[in-house]
Parts: sequence; C-alpha cells; structure tokens
Amino acid sequence: QVQLVESGGGLVQAGGSLRLSCVASGISFNLNFVPVEWYRQAPGNQRELVASMSRFGSSTTYAESVKGRFTISRDNVRNTVYLQMNSLKPEDTAVYYCKVSYDWGQGTQVTVSS
Repeated sequence: QVQLVESGGGLVQAGGSLRLSCVASGISFNLNFVPVEWYRQAPGNQRELVASMSRFGSSTTYAESVKGRFTISRDNVRNTVYLQMNSLKPEDTAVYYCKVSYDWGQGTQVTVSS
C-alpha cells in the first residue's frame, strides 16, 4: 500500500522560506516513472494545483501565483518529492498536499504571518 508522508510545514514570516518534503513508501515502481504534484487548500477554498513535475522530470508547471518563488523537485533514490518555497506571502497559507500518481498525502500546514 502506497503511503505518502509530508513534512516541513510550519509558521514563517512573510518573505521567509520553507521546504516541504513528501516521502513515498510502499511503492512498487520508480518514482521517476510517474507524475508528482503539490496541491494546497486554504480554508473555504478549493484544493488547487501548485506545482507539478511530469514523468522523468521532463517538464514542470506552476500556478501563476507561485511562479518564480516555488520549485518542485524529486529524489528518485530517496523516493521523496520536494517543494521549495521562497518569498512566502500570507496568501500562501494553506494545507499542502503531495500527490504521486493517484495517491495523496495527509497534508502539512503552512502558515505565513504578515
């Protein structure tokens, strides 16, 4: 059974940085062969796609609101997906979820204070 565990969230001041990690266990495939994504959901809002990386890392996409500030990456040996978040803004406050293929993590809270 695939399990995804996110970590790295927390409270940070505006302008600060955080790096989220998502460790995948129980997978029977190489992480490189599936798309990986980060989503977020703020209270009262729908879950939105923040960043994605295609199979083999050939392409990445970002929401307009995070372009130039967030970077998605993965370590196929450690079965880990990362989201580097810089220049954080209060509007980035949300629960962040990773998605590997069709499986979701439980989420990690990111709170950015002004």
